[in-house]
Amino acid sequence: MNSSKYKPTTLELARDELFSHIQRCGVLEAEDSERGEWMNDTVEYLGERYPDLNEEQLAELSAIGHRYCQPAIPHGSNGSGEETEEA
Repeated sequence: MNSSKYKPTTLELARDELFSHIQRCGVLEAEDSERGEWMNDTVEYLGERYPDLNEEQLAELSAIGHRYCQPAIPHGSNGSGEETEEA
């Protein structure tokens, strides 16, 4: 029997938990300012939960979270960077 199972790193565990929080908390629908404040609070919480993470890793978590929350195509855009008019 092979006992060399992959064990995720602390950063991977924190990243997965961050993604889970993002999905559960509905932060994707929040305004940018609210999303930023939420992300700061959540990354701070993850830093307390995973004390092995250093400042660089916490900054990476924050960047990953912000990218994850950005839509691939901005809402209300027609793809050309111009706002679309609603009927």
